[in-house]
Parts: sequence; structure tokens; C-alpha cells
Amino acid sequence: MIENTLELLKNASYSLPMLEEKQINDVLLTLADAIESNAAALLEANARDLARMDSSNPVYDRLMLTDERLKGIASDMRHVAELDNPVGKVIDERTRPNGMKLTRVRVPFGVIGVIYEARPNVSFDVFSLCFKSRNACALKGGSDAYDSNKAIVDLIHSVLEQKGIDPHVVELLPAGHEAATELMKAVGLVDLLIPRGSARLIKSVREQAQVPCIETGAGVCHTYFDKEGDLKKGADIIFNSKTRRVSVCNALDSLVIHKDRLGDLPELCIRMAAKNVVIEADEQAYAALQGKYPAELLEHATAESFGKEFLAYRMSIKTVDSFEDALMHIRRYTSHHSECIVTENAGHGQLFQQLTDAACVYVNVSTAFTDGAQFGLGAEIGISTQKMHARGPMALEEMTTYKWLINGDGQTRQ
Repeated sequence: MIENTLELLKNASYSLPMLEEKQINDVLLTLADAIESNAAALLEANARDLARMDSSNPVYDRLMLTDERLKGIASDMRHVAELDNPVGKVIDERTRPNGMKLTRVRVPFGVIGVIYEARPNVSFDVFSLCFKSRNACALKGGSDAYDSNKAIVDLIHSVLEQKGIDPHVVELLPAGHEAATELMKAVGLVDLLIPRGSARLIKSVREQAQVPCIETGAGVCHTYFDKEGDLKKGADIIFNSKTRRVSVCNALDSLVIHKDRLGDLPELCIRMAAKNVVIEADEQAYAALQGKYPAELLEHATAESFGKEFLAYRMSIKTVDSFEDALMHIRRYTSHHSECIVTENAGHGQLFQQLTDAACVYVNVSTAFTDGAQFGLGAEIGISTQKMHARGPMALEEMTTYKWLINGDGQTRQ
């Protein structure tokens, strides 16, 4: 059954390069309107998924759709429609001495499969980016979000049928593990696979996939408050990156602080107490916070406190003796996602960006901005933490590969 679905998807993918840009954008704009006009039905389906999950589960917030979030999704889709399409863009042109002309152009992958967990917004994001870049997409969401994903794909299909476009350019696969396994082994039917979710999911796909895949790693994000950091900027950045949305991959997990600024640590952290953020502090940081941060929210750090993606109102603090020690600590525990330094020392900021091995490296900016829409890319299909093909927020251009077009007049090779 799943193989048949993927064959329909593959066949439908051949029709996408023939669509005019006006048709593509019309579908996306119509779907954006449909998201808002069908909000009640989408929220009803989402409510069924939410009812099956404990609200204390860190994933609950990721699963939840709201009127505001649906409006944001629709807005992102309209933005994607407005973006320039990379397909057909000439990357390189050259003419050889024998008169042979070579042109390298961007083209779609064909069929992109995405395996993800309890994030129904991903269904809309993946479709908009794949459709705009003329890729068909196989959506393999988790069972936690199946009702939401089914309602979303049904809505997409209805718009495609209304516009006279083959609805098989997007398919929702069953929620079970069997579908994920078949998708990972669909050589010849799937051109690229993107896992998006927990470290466990990504590891499983990386180890089992027989089709090419792009790794979107877990986000273990650090902020280093330098000896020359600005207190107000630091407090704002730490609070925002930790508490804006704790369930997302760009949320702060570990604050690294120079020992000479431990006296400022209570002021850097106190706003988080109102959000009930539990702090796992090393001995020096614990001593600096004791009596100045709620005792019930202050714990001693253990070895497991570092290199951990919390996805909750919880973070760790590590004290370092120098800028170099901060770099070494982050280098040891980074997931290569998003890292930040708060400093007024321009040289430290430049060195931090140069020496920190991560997809996104910030100076005096919250890591919460690691997001395709915030980067002006429209929606995103994931945050790549690898170094092949794509890195950081993956949007339209990352959904393309290229091919060489060679034109001549009878040239032959000796």
C-alpha cells in the first residue's frame, strides 16, 4: 500500500516542473485563505490529538494549534508565494574552447520525504516549500498528530483539486513505524529524506535510511555571557531565548558565564523565576544564586546537566575562567545548531563566530531567531546541523539541486 502511494507521488512529481509560476503562487495564496476560513475544522482535529496527550508533556506545545498560530502559518505561506523561485536559476555558465556551451541550473529534487513528530505546522511548511520548488512531498508525521495532519492534507488536496492539479503531489503516509521504515528504504521513489524531531528519531533515520538524507539535529543551544557582556542585553537575551517557547529546538539550554560576572548572575536570571524555570547550576553559579533565586527552582548541576536539550522550563549554568574556556565548553557540548555570545568586545564576538562550529552563531542576539521565516526565507523545512548541501534553516533554495545543460553543434571527443 505504501509503495503504491509512493509510486503515485513519483508519477505526480513529473507534472510539477510544467506548472507556471502563476499557478504555483495561486495555489499557495488560495490555501493560505483556506487555512483561515477552515480554522475551526483544523482546530477541532487538533483538539482530538491534544486530548490524547498529557498537557505536561514537553511536546504538547509543539502539537498545539491555535487561531494565532494558524494565522501565522497562513502568513508564512503567503510569504513563500511572494518569494523568487530558485528553480531554473542559472548558477554557472561557460563556453569551452571547442564551442560547447555549459549551463548549470537549479532543479527540483523530485520527491522529498519528511519524517517528523508532533508538529502539525510542519505539514503546511513542507508542502508550501516543496510545491513552490516543484517537488512532490511524502509526509510521515507521528501518531500523536495524525488527526491534525489528516485534516491539513485533506484541505491541501481540496485546494489542489479545485485548481486542477494532481493531488498526489502531496501524500500523508500512515502514522506507524512500518511507513517510516518503507520510506527510508524507498530507493528510486524518494529522492531526498529529511528527519525532523528528537535526537532519537534523527539517529534512527541516519542509521537506517537507504535514500539520501539531510540531518536536522537536536538543538543544544548555549549563550555565553562574556566578561565584557552588557547586563541588560544579557538579561533580555537569556530570558527570551529560554522562555519564548521552551519546546522548540532554538531554545536556550545552557548559560555559560565568565567567573568575573557571577555577581550579575542573579539579575541575569531573576526574570525566569516568574516562568518557574528550574536552574541546574554548577557550584560557583549555585553559590551566586543561593538566596537570590527561589530555592525550589535551584538545583546542583550534574554531569548530565550539560549537552542536554531540555525542551522544558529548565536550563543549566556553567562557570568558566576565560573566553577560551567558554569556547572549549561549548565545543564539547554543542549540537552544532545555534550558539550565542553576549559581549561588548568586538574582537571576542568576531572570534566566537569564527571558532564556533554551529549552523547559526549569534553575537548579542537571541537564538530564538533561528527560523526560516525570521531569516526572511518564508517557511522552513527544518534546521540542518550537517555540513553537506544545506546548513541552518532550509527553505526554497535548499529544496533544489542542480544539473548541467550542455549545448553544441556536433562536437565529438578525441
